[in-house]
Amino acid sequence: MQFIKNNFWTMAVVIFTVTMGMIGDAAAQSGDIMGLALTKTVNVFTKVKAILIVLGGFGLVAVAFTAVFGKVNWKWFAGLAVGLAVVAAAGAVIQYATGNASETGRLGDTFGNTSNL
Repeated sequence: MQFIKNNFWTMAVVIFTVTMGMIGDAAAQSGDIMGLALTKTVNVFTKVKAILIVLGGFGLVAVAFTAVFGKVNWKWFAGLAVGLAVVAAAGAVIQYATGNASETGRLGDTFGNTSNL
């Protein structure tokens, strides 16, 4: 906490500079700023989801291996499997909740479509 108190203005200037540096890309685009934000958000979401699915798959194998030999509780394996299912279905849930398939249609789910990875 003392570090934050002593360096508040330095961190504020760095955050402001980074924010102003990123605005240039969005402001230079012609068209709707919210459309650009939606496009960037969808791209980040799909890339992070792919990374989580791959790392979670390796984790699932490792937890299953250790659970077979009794080092880890099987509840951890089930929790990781359910968590991966939630991540895989997150795009479809967002699309259902927003009701706008045209803009968020690229989110989809990864249950039957492995081309997103």
